[in-house]
Amino acid sequence: MKDRFPPALRLRSAGGLIDIGRAGLGAVLGMLFAGVAARLMIGGDPRIAPLLVAPIGASAVLIFAVPASPLAQPRSVICGNVVSALVGITCALLIPNPTLAAPVAVSAAIMLMLLTGCLHPPGGAVALICVIGGPQVRQMGYLFALSPVGLDSLLLTGAGMAYHRLMGRSYPHRAPTPAVSPHGTADAPPTARAGFTAGDLDAALARYGELLDVSRDDLDALFRQVELQAHQRLHAQILCGDIMSTDVIVLDPQQTCQSALLYMQEHDLRTAPVVDAQRRVLGLARRAELLANRDRKVEVAIDPFVHRVRATTPIQALLPLLSSGAVHEAVVVDADRTLRGIVTQTDLLAVLYRAHVVEAMAAER
Repeated sequence: MKDRFPPALRLRSAGGLIDIGRAGLGAVLGMLFAGVAARLMIGGDPRIAPLLVAPIGASAVLIFAVPASPLAQPRSVICGNVVSALVGITCALLIPNPTLAAPVAVSAAIMLMLLTGCLHPPGGAVALICVIGGPQVRQMGYLFALSPVGLDSLLLTGAGMAYHRLMGRSYPHRAPTPAVSPHGTADAPPTARAGFTAGDLDAALARYGELLDVSRDDLDALFRQVELQAHQRLHAQILCGDIMSTDVIVLDPQQTCQSALLYMQEHDLRTAPVVDAQRRVLGLARRAELLANRDRKVEVAIDPFVHRVRATTPIQALLPLLSSGAVHEAVVVDADRTLRGIVTQTDLLAVLYRAHVVEAMAAER
């Protein structure tokens, strides 16, 4: 059976009926608020002063259905509609023939919105209605751009801000905050240093040569998620049990920190798991904490916040964790938290390198 929706609509409605219902409810409440508030503010006879202009309905589609779109942001809605209204009224006054004035108004509105950075598709309809709107619009003149066009746009965006905040969403839309280094330095985190760069994205957009209804920052965040998903899919078949170290150097919580420190130095380790008599993992001990507590027992230097995985856990689950720079190892345990092995950044790097070499050899054949 042929799909009912094109890919873009299927992607947007992936959240299901709940998201669709939220968009519809938001449009009802937003339009109702804008109409009633406008009437209370400007008063007058609705047969003379229109309550809502038709293009505001198109603005509601953007605000409540695709609030992340650059075309739906408050500046685009308000400025785009008002600028287009001013252009349309001017064309109606300067060009007596509506057949010529209408296309000129729409064209000029589009160009001016692009020049001022407030492109809003319903603005084209606003410019058109200013030309063909009849005696009511001509009688109001440039005031039509302020009320109802400007007032409706302002009230509708205000309703959109309140509604999306109530729904736990961001409007105006804010692009995802770029990840920062876990060490507080100016370097990007490790996951952001590999793969494509900002220059690659800019070059690709330049070659694409089309205006996109998505911001550059959103594209960057989306592509990095796609890249991560692809890596996870490729490595989903490799399990932690396949690459873990099983002969693990462990510490006893009752031994002294001094003896534990010497033991770790002997094996050139900076971190070691601490286990009880049944080899259940209690946490990790690091050189710095052991050094600060030389004369005390290891139990006082245990960091209980250790990342635990199973032998059957795919290594894809470790890619975001061990590449973040915040965690350097994960202990492999069974259902009773008994130590089975350990996977370090080095282990993960080795298997990724081997997979890369195998793929390169296969590509040469």
